[in-house]
Amino acid sequence: MAAIKVIGVPTSTCTQRVLVVLIEKGAEYVIQPLDMMNGAHKKPEHLAIQPFGQIPVIVDGTFTLFESRGIVRYLADKYEGQGPSLYGKTLHEKALVEQWLAVEIAITAAVVQLVLGPKFRGIPTDEAIVYSSLEKLEKVLDVYEAHLAKSKFLAGDFLSIADLVQLPFLFLLVEVAKRGEVVTSRKHVHKWYETISSLPSWKKVLSLYAWVLLT
Repeated sequence: MAAIKVIGVPTSTCTQRVLVVLIEKGAEYVIQPLDMMNGAHKKPEHLAIQPFGQIPVIVDGTFTLFESRGIVRYLADKYEGQGPSLYGKTLHEKALVEQWLAVEIAITAAVVQLVLGPKFRGIPTDEAIVYSSLEKLEKVLDVYEAHLAKSKFLAGDFLSIADLVQLPFLFLLVEVAKRGEVVTSRKHVHKWYETISSLPSWKKVLSLYAWVLLT
């Protein structure tokens, strides 16, 4: 089976979602870096396969696909018989994975302000936006806390893509921005985060890019 080509950069949170799923599945892949600092994502050759000018894009033979959540669904299905299921084995399990994939964790704005803006764009942190975002996140994680008191992972007692897509932004909030009290103050959310962030697949993803953020 030919390797999946991942067009993106390891510092991209959406690219990381794709990589962690590929690694969990033990799938062959190659990363084709895109020089976004020089606008490669807005050039015609990239827009031909990603008309919104974003990353990642995967190329699987003659098939191309963009949008990280769509990609991880595709990969979980493509490699269903390889590695952990990640998408559920029954209709009900798949429905629960979809349910939790649809839950938007209110974390993006805070991470952009605390890490991505200052680190990569030279934009100073707006604490008002951080406060508002973390306030919303508190409410979402209260729901997670009640749910994870009864379930090891989001979709049940099995690791799924619903858990894995949460990792990149949670890592930035907890480990890089050092604002992880919203996670660590909740017993079951904290245990869940420690479980998924300790996965060898995630540690391998971190080895590709963490030095950029932690130096």
